[in-house]
This record gives sequence, structure tokens and C-alpha cells, in this order.
Amino acid sequence: MFNRKTATSSMISFESVTKTYPGPSRSAADVVAVRDTSFTVDTGTITVLAGSSGCGKTTLLRMVNRMVAPTSGRVLINGDDIAHMNPVQLRRKIGYVMQHAGLLPHKTVAENIAVVPRLNGASRTEAKRSVDRMLDMVELPADMADRYPAELSGGQAQRVGVARALADEPRILLMDEPFGAVDPLVRTGLQQQLVDIQHELGTTMLFVTHDMSEALRLGHQIILLAEQGRIMQQDSPTKLVEQPANAFVEDFLGLNAVDKTLRTRTTEDGRTMIVDAHGRPAGFLEQA
Repeated sequence: MFNRKTATSSMISFESVTKTYPGPSRSAADVVAVRDTSFTVDTGTITVLAGSSGCGKTTLLRMVNRMVAPTSGRVLINGDDIAHMNPVQLRRKIGYVMQHAGLLPHKTVAENIAVVPRLNGASRTEAKRSVDRMLDMVELPADMADRYPAELSGGQAQRVGVARALADEPRILLMDEPFGAVDPLVRTGLQQQLVDIQHELGTTMLFVTHDMSEALRLGHQIILLAEQGRIMQQDSPTKLVEQPANAFVEDFLGLNAVDKTLRTRTTEDGRTMIVDAHGRPAGFLEQA
């Protein structure tokens, strides 16, 4: 099993992975979800898989913890083929956060967060320390530990979901559109909190989203996918915007859209406001 000491510069590697599913009838052709896709995820970074619905983002993500098995090709962690690893043990070493937090409704917040540490052999005292630390890390009050999921707001539930995924300090965290179901203000706060947590823990994160604003904000690298997991561009956010590989990337980023044409305007108090093509405010420009 992988651990901190075995980390290399490419913690997760996808080597020519393909995933097909049987067609809807015996005479129908197989459905290809991902075809011959290869890329690496560097240790201690946030890599974002972005693209439209149905492009294979979630399929690729779920290959890492063996919830989906590739039809061909390999997924490696620190050079080890995960096909040879025990799937249950593998999943206990990898954090996983989904769109709807997926908390166990009959367990308290503390019990939800402590699930993986306890499964991995932590004592009650050790698990309690993990719960306290994670609640603090995701900025939830200690007295929330005794609440049940039904008593939480959407944003609170997602924070608990992140805390649960990180409670045993996994080296890898998988996130499948985890903030898609919360309102924009809460979503922005959760995104910043995730960046802060990743910086503190150094966790390798693979993050799925169809929202390019979210991808640009979070990713150290972004892998923009077209149909069947075809990689259109894999780059840093800056290069993706400055040097789009083709028209598909430009269109997906919306670089040619009217509302992405920004201008500056000086306000009455002398500040520089950024406005879009219709004159609507988009923010203020700060001098470096």
C-alpha cells in the first residue's frame, strides 16, 4: 500500500485507460466512456478534470479508488498498479467527497468524521482527536459534533464531508463536483477553504467540475476533456487562458464571449473598477 514515504513526482498515473460498457441490447455496440486516456497527477497538487457532462470525468476519477475498473490500460499510484491492491484497503487510504456529502444519516457529525480512522484501527481517543482537528480545520464549531446530518445546512454538510474524507490524513483526496449543490456565496467560501487545507496538508487532490471558473480558481493544473475522455489541453490555469490549444478550449473557457470582454473605469473616489462589455461591475483592480 502506498504511503507518505513512497510519494514521487507523479503520484497518480493513468496509462492508456479505456472504459467501455455493454450496449443497451445484445446487438448494440459497446458504449465507450473513456478511450485511451493518459495523464499524471503530481504529488501535493490540485489537478482538475473539467469538461461537459458525459466526457468521462467521473469515470476517470472513480478508477483511482477502483470503484470503476478500466477495460484496458492501467492506473498507478507511486508506480504501483492499483489493480493488484485490495480495493477495500485502497479506499480506506483515499479520501472521497461527492456532490451530496453522502453522510450517514443515523450517525452524528463526530461519528461520521471518525468512520475511517476507526476502520483503520484508531482508538476512540485518537478518533476524537481527529474529529476535533478536522472540525477546526473546516471551521465548524466543536458543539456541532453531536448534531445529525439532517440538522445541517448544505454548506455545513459539505464541510463535514470534507472533514470525513481527510480525517485519517489520506495522501489522495478525490472530489466529484463537491460544491455543485450549494449556493454561490457558500461555494466560494468552500473553494477557498479547500485551497487553504490543501496548502496545509499537502494532499494530492483530483477534482472534477464542469465549472471553468471553479477549475481556474482551484487547479494547479487543469485537464480539459472532450468526449470519451479525450484531452484537449492539460496546463496551468494561466497557460490555459493565455495559450488555448484550439477553438474548443477557447469556446469552453468562453474567451470569445461578450461578457468576458472586460474594461476599466475610474470611480468617483479614484478607484479602478472592472466592468464587462455591458458596463456591469465585475470587481476592482488592485495595483501590484
